[in-house]
Amino acid sequence: MKNTMTNTFLFSLLILLQLTFSSAQTTVVKGGYWYSDAGLAASDIDSTLFTHLFCAFADLDTTTNQLTISSSNAQPFSTFTETVQQNNPSVKTLLSIGGGGGSSLAQTFSTMANQSSTRKTFIDSSIQIARANNFHGLDLDWEYPNSDADKTNYASLITEWREAVKEESRTSGLPELLLTAAVAGSDQISLLENYPVQEISQNLDWVNAMVYDLFIPEGYPTETQPPAPLKNPIGQFSGDQGISKWVELGLSESKLAIGLPFYGYSWRLVSGDEHGLFAAANGAADSGGGAIGYGDIVRDYVNKGAQRVYNSTFVTDYCYSGTTWIGYDDTQSVTAKVDYAKERGLVGYFAWQLGGDDDSWTLSKAASNAWGA
Repeated sequence: MKNTMTNTFLFSLLILLQLTFSSAQTTVVKGGYWYSDAGLAASDIDSTLFTHLFCAFADLDTTTNQLTISSSNAQPFSTFTETVQQNNPSVKTLLSIGGGGGSSLAQTFSTMANQSSTRKTFIDSSIQIARANNFHGLDLDWEYPNSDADKTNYASLITEWREAVKEESRTSGLPELLLTAAVAGSDQISLLENYPVQEISQNLDWVNAMVYDLFIPEGYPTETQPPAPLKNPIGQFSGDQGISKWVELGLSESKLAIGLPFYGYSWRLVSGDEHGLFAAANGAADSGGGAIGYGDIVRDYVNKGAQRVYNSTFVTDYCYSGTTWIGYDDTQSVTAKVDYAKERGLVGYFAWQLGGDDDSWTLSKAASNAWGA
């Protein structure tokens, strides 16, 4: 009887472990960032097209090292999960922390992560705020760790964060919070060396590789460029190169999500008769640096007669009208990138940011359909 009970227990345990492993292996990320300043109400998100939605951004207090939510974001952040789950009860939400912010915000993260006491303050406050606002996880957007010290402290931060999340789950009885991070793409290839890949693999559920903004008018004013090419046969930077570099450094494909930009950049052509990739240009087509959302591109240019072109060599779309030229991702390039992610065994994809899509959710639908169920 004892041996029979033991064998039954071991068999049941084996089945449980197999189910757990199987569940972990089949996790899929159809992600998207909702940026509170983009003008899109959370209630207008078609959450049925996503498995994970990132609410951006919470802030890091430079004085206290605590996570905070601004007064203007307090109400929409507190109801974000409830709002997006009305149409998709299974969608998971994560509170994203930080954002671009330039060198000053990067230094704020660097300072916080430099000591165990300040890391603990940040970690404890992040867990408390995530639970108080009903998020399922936390997303670190530190742009970027840029030194050996940052690498060491980043490793300590996410290791201690994971331990704290596990302990909080044990004491609260709630599922562990997800932990993710937005990380550098191929245009910051040297910065990838400043990430502690082993600790990322051990402590984060996955990372979002920001393989976009690779070529923009500010840095490449004299020629039109593909802002976020998946492939680049004539140069260094591409989405494929960024993903491959992460894998080369030791991160599994199953821990990587590829970034999809829901916007593009405009250049002013020197001549309207020369309008292909790498045509002569005079910088951005407007005073705002050339960035333009996909919905605006379709409404203001494509629907008004701009010629639209898909280039399969670089995996990018562009359109042109007169002397205005816009490089961006349309349905063909989004589909190709999602197909690539599936073929490489990536965990999925994410979009920055949802407010850039058009009213019909064209890019979000293209991505979701390309991945499938």
